[in-house]
Amino acid sequence: MSTKKRILFIAQEMSPYLELSEYAAMVNKMAIKSNEAGLEVRVIMPRFGIINERRHRLHEVVRLSGINIVIDGDDYPLIIKVASLPNARLQVYFLDNEDYFKRKSLFHDEQEQFFDDNGARAVFFCKGALETVKKFGWPPDVIHCSGWMTSLIPAYLKTAYKKEPVFSNSKVVYSLEAPGFTESLGDSFIKKAMINGVKEKELELYKEGTAAAMNRGAAKYSDAIVIGSNNIDKKAIDEIKAEKGKIVLPYKNENEDLSDYLQLYHQLLGSK
Repeated sequence: MSTKKRILFIAQEMSPYLELSEYAAMVNKMAIKSNEAGLEVRVIMPRFGIINERRHRLHEVVRLSGINIVIDGDDYPLIIKVASLPNARLQVYFLDNEDYFKRKSLFHDEQEQFFDDNGARAVFFCKGALETVKKFGWPPDVIHCSGWMTSLIPAYLKTAYKKEPVFSNSKVVYSLEAPGFTESLGDSFIKKAMINGVKEKELELYKEGTAAAMNRGAAKYSDAIVIGSNNIDKKAIDEIKAEKGKIVLPYKNENEDLSDYLQLYHQLLGSK
């Protein structure tokens, strides 16, 4: 049995599959650096329709697919695909669904209108990622989330999934990035986000459905915060730093030494 510590990256974007911002390269480098440092690494991200399956050699993992994700009373099949990260011996898992991810655009239609189901897409991805880990039977020691689509995961881990054995020892890191959208996820977002008995008051910080609200909620429930952009509001950073016991890692760009990230992971591992 492996005695390696396990780190799971749950990311909205990652090079070379999807590059929306500079942080896509950061996720790639953090995953590879962690792997080379002797940690056991896996990555989960959405299989957006613009990701080229043939070029990146994605294939379905039949033994993992077949889970249904329930959102607001409706069932959505979860399809899981996998690829090997180029030049690294680690697996990247892609979560797919016909309704939510087959479209050939990310968050806006051809008229630049924000998709009215973006909130439900985020709920599907967050719940789907955690259900996928349960299916793995692979307890992560550290879960590092990045991108607003992952922002519900810290809350879910501390509420709906807190009694799940696979997550009983998991520490959560969230990368605080610049706002990923300027719209709102809508009035029905919180209702859809209340999965597995999660109470509305537990999602209060997310209620506005703005990018800033998603970041606030994720920051509240995370054990550590990484400043993932130099365009983060200083007031927001100061509020996070004021929380007792919250570890905050300053911003670094992709060309800087990322040893601080490894030190953060080991600090969290040492506090378990």
